[in-house]
Amino acid sequence: MKHFSLFIKGIAMGAANVIPGVSGGTVALITGIFETLIHSIKSIDVKAFKLLLKGEFKAFADHINLPFLITVFSGIAISILTFARLLDFLFENYPIYIWSFFFGLILASVYFVAKTIDKWNLSVILNFIVGTSIAVTIALLTPASQSDNILYLLLCGIVAASSMILPGLSGSFVLILMGNYQLVMIDAVNTLNLKILVPVAIGAGIGILGFSHLLSWIFEKFKNQTIALLSGFILGSLIILWPWKNELTQSYGEKVKVVGYEWLMPNMNLEFVLAVVFLLLGFVAIYFMEKMAKKNVQ
Repeated sequence: MKHFSLFIKGIAMGAANVIPGVSGGTVALITGIFETLIHSIKSIDVKAFKLLLKGEFKAFADHINLPFLITVFSGIAISILTFARLLDFLFENYPIYIWSFFFGLILASVYFVAKTIDKWNLSVILNFIVGTSIAVTIALLTPASQSDNILYLLLCGIVAASSMILPGLSGSFVLILMGNYQLVMIDAVNTLNLKILVPVAIGAGIGILGFSHLLSWIFEKFKNQTIALLSGFILGSLIILWPWKNELTQSYGEKVKVVGYEWLMPNMNLEFVLAVVFLLLGFVAIYFMEKMAKKNVQ
């Protein structure tokens, strides 16, 4: 039952990583596996490789918490491969409702992540403000142009994977800013284009291993400030998920690039009512996810 629960959390993380503006790290944080995930990834070090080379497979598995990592990352991989197709269809046909659902998810995440802070003081509040400001600034940046250059794909993998495990900062949205979201998360995943996916996967491995050490150290030394900063990231990312917006695009030959958004106010009609319903469903989904996490901890 424990492994099944971890697998479901991995699926939720994978689905979140496909969604622009939603962070897999946020899901890990609110489901109670964030610290274990970071420490397990961080344990893939020189000692782990020495154990592997000596053939001490059980010691190696224990050292890096291998069953945990396999279960979670299996859920993530399966979710990304399957959810990308569904997401492509939903965004094409029901964009307002899907963005509303995600808006509810993230709105709830702000509350449930921030409430884990033990003590609010000036440094914690300042970190929350800084996190919010950084996320809003990132959201307003103009995306780069698409590129299938191998070195650039490696860089995309490194940066996106690092942000994927950072609560509040969406790896998919980082790929949008780098111009490669459509190429990697939709086209390459749906067609299993290994020329694109392999360099990104290698970069992702490098990014996750490197960033996990830094994040683990910061989280251990400055837990409340870190959670406040991450809560700010999550709050600031809401600007990207606002359901009522028009894409601002520019044409470059045959390519069309999203360069920003025009945010709109909703019309008070049936569509708005349904959007609110989906927003509430998103909020409730996080509520039950958080309850499930508490039950597992107990």
